[in-house]
Amino acid sequence: MATVKTLLWLGLSLSAFGITTADVNSVPRAQDVHWVSLDFTTHLRWSVTSSDYTYTVRFSREDADWEESPNCIQISASECDLTQSLKASDRAYFADVQTEIMDMDYELPHTQSSRFNPYRESNISAVSFTVAPLDDRRVIVNITDPLTSIYDRGKQLSIRDIFKKDLNYKIRYYKSGSTGKRDEISNSSMKVIPGLDKGESYCFMVATFIRSRPKATQQGSWSMQQCTESSQDNLQGVTPSIFQLLQFWQPEDSFLDLSVGAWVGVGFIMLTVLIVIVTVTVLCCRQRNKTLQTSQSSAPV
Repeated sequence: MATVKTLLWLGLSLSAFGITTADVNSVPRAQDVHWVSLDFTTHLRWSVTSSDYTYTVRFSREDADWEESPNCIQISASECDLTQSLKASDRAYFADVQTEIMDMDYELPHTQSSRFNPYRESNISAVSFTVAPLDDRRVIVNITDPLTSIYDRGKQLSIRDIFKKDLNYKIRYYKSGSTGKRDEISNSSMKVIPGLDKGESYCFMVATFIRSRPKATQQGSWSMQQCTESSQDNLQGVTPSIFQLLQFWQPEDSFLDLSVGAWVGVGFIMLTVLIVIVTVTVLCCRQRNKTLQTSQSSAPV
């Protein structure tokens, strides 16, 4: 009888184990686990085949123990923000996404991410900058270091705070209307560009450049283009043509409603017309006197 009971309990245990194993095997793993990082704002993302499960994300440095991120425990989303968990130093990390079902004590399926080093792999966004002339042949480029999402003792760090001497900027410029481009590398946020052609307009773009990084992430995104004015542009802006002045006044406008610019335009036009009238009158008088003198000298005595 004891043998029968033993066999019965063994059969029930094996059946329960088989059911449990089948349930675990039917739980879907996270797929396409990958890192997305911009200016050290780092997210772990994955795809799921069902919304009936939650997920817990663990992370670790190489040769270190696994840690859990407080914001990524039993979440229903397929994305986890690990920005504040990863240090902004030259270290590599791994992450692990575990699929979970409530009230289950056995180990659930999980998917490990690829190796990721924010210091070397986080993408850097476009920078902002200004260009100001120093003299006829030089300009100065002032660059604003982009801020990251990393804080240290309450201070929001810039990319220069993180990369320090590793941070450089690539400045690309060319003369307006030309296809020839030149690059300058600056190790500071301020760079004087010499040797420009006097009176010509030049266009500039700036991107971060970090030599110590892999080639794929060595350069950040290019900034918007900014161009300087040529001396011809400045002259056109200061000396308006007569056609531009005529645009100040419309026939339906009242003289009392004219602006200062319009009055200047009207005065310029009237002065021009007056000069033309006086010049034509003087020339006509001279021509008439010359004709009279000629006719008198040729008359018989």
